[in-house]
Amino acid sequence: MHPQKHVDRIRHICEIGGGVLDQGDTPVCAESFEIALLSAGGVLVACDAVMTGQSPDGRAVKRAFSAGRPPGHHAEIDRPMGFCLFSNIAIGARYLQAKYNIQKVAIVDFDVHHGNGTQDVFDADPSVFFVSMHQHPRTCYPGSGYEWEIGTGAGRGFTMNVPFQAGAGDEEYLAALREKIIPAVDAFAPEVLMISAGFDGHADDPLASIELSEEGFAQITRELVLLAEKHCGGRIISVLEGGYNLRALGRSVVRHLVELGR
Repeated sequence: MHPQKHVDRIRHICEIGGGVLDQGDTPVCAESFEIALLSAGGVLVACDAVMTGQSPDGRAVKRAFSAGRPPGHHAEIDRPMGFCLFSNIAIGARYLQAKYNIQKVAIVDFDVHHGNGTQDVFDADPSVFFVSMHQHPRTCYPGSGYEWEIGTGAGRGFTMNVPFQAGAGDEEYLAALREKIIPAVDAFAPEVLMISAGFDGHADDPLASIELSEEGFAQITRELVLLAEKHCGGRIISVLEGGYNLRALGRSVVRHLVELGR
């Protein structure tokens, strides 16, 4: 998933007490390597629970949410960035393919920032359909995720970027989901649906200018659950990404979990 030198660099910087991994926005401390492994591992536990239909404590499972930090969707194949050390959801998708012989995975990313790391991993891969809904790259980090970015080589057409202008909210997001994204994922017909669940598009979040509400996140999740019921036997693995107003994050996650639990 990541080359050994990527892993070794992060481990080394943490072993010497920490530092900054990328252009000032990805600081790490002595414990960061271990915590990043636990965050990625939480995704794998969620994958196992959904694929076996059973949680580690024996409960029946059809959908799972991994509430780990640091997040992952900005980490490119050989570059940590944007608070992200390892590409957690991409690691999860590869794990599903390797361990459970899943042929087609769809990933829907509704974090307010473009999932450039996930896109980097699957850019030329037709087995993973990646969709990112995010604030327009002209006005928001990391400056990628234009509509013309649709994948390369064998993966051309298996990446979909849906950027929104600053000030967009529930109505715009739901319209794009219903009119563009769901039909495209329908056509792909995935065996498992994964969600990069970033809640920094909330109106109260300080890092961007999208105006989603908790109800908006609930409705987005509801639509994705219906999509999973149609194609995946209801199987969803959702992975926490961004969200930097803790009150808004907590309320939004609760609404997301309520819909996943239906």
